[in-house]
Amino acid sequence: MQNGYYQATGAMITQFNRLNVITNNLANINTIGYKRDDVVIGDFERIFKQTYDELPLKNHTKDAAKYLNRAIDRVPRVVEQYTDFSEGGLKTSSNAFDFVLKQDDLFFLLDTPSGVKLSKNGAFSLDSEGYIVSKEGYRVLPNNYPTQPIAVRGIQIPQGVSLNADKNGNLYTHDINNPEEINEIGRFYIAKPRDVRDLERFGDNLYELKNLDDIQDIAESNVVLQGFVQISNVNTVTEMVGLIQTQRMVEMYQKVMTSHMEELNNDAITKLAATRA
Repeated sequence: MQNGYYQATGAMITQFNRLNVITNNLANINTIGYKRDDVVIGDFERIFKQTYDELPLKNHTKDAAKYLNRAIDRVPRVVEQYTDFSEGGLKTSSNAFDFVLKQDDLFFLLDTPSGVKLSKNGAFSLDSEGYIVSKEGYRVLPNNYPTQPIAVRGIQIPQGVSLNADKNGNLYTHDINNPEEINEIGRFYIAKPRDVRDLERFGDNLYELKNLDDIQDIAESNVVLQGFVQISNVNTVTEMVGLIQTQRMVEMYQKVMTSHMEELNNDAITKLAATRA
């Protein structure tokens, strides 16, 4: 067995996985509210130690050794993939239905066909029924959504009014013909997960949490900005540097694999076939 060949193969697959993450980041560089992904690369031995107690054999000696190939325990692997929730830049907008949450761990709640999801994208609009919806047409949820009937769940804006929001996400309507007439119609649900590391990406710009009880509504958030959108936090230069590094690593591992399959094999065949006169 040529262990070096399998080590290079495993390392190349890891770089391909990293390449997929980088290209997805670059593809969403202009996506409002997008948060970049990244990976942590470790070695197989580290993963083995983390799952040491879960091996099928409790006797981690001679019998259990077959579950760990010491020859490939240093092969780089993707140990963890995570999302960087740091803030992107702010961009002014002429749309009164564009909102930004100025805190990394706070999210809007959206009602989707797959259940309640979280989003950092506050570029909203109105649907045909007057409900505030996301770009995908999902209704934005208010703080009292659990008590609303499912069919009418959301924030509905009457016709002939303008919308304003304060820093806590409280929503007010102003009659266009009578600006002094102000009505409070509700408040955005400002969601704070217990731990953002528990969030799982759902598509490109939504996140889900298996247990919605781990979400807290922040009434006094003081983070809502109206008339702004938050651009992607992807840094083009950083991603391009990572892309070049990954491509070079792939090329390097490819050369190692070629050396094992061609040069070393040919050398071994030549020497084994040689006989003394």
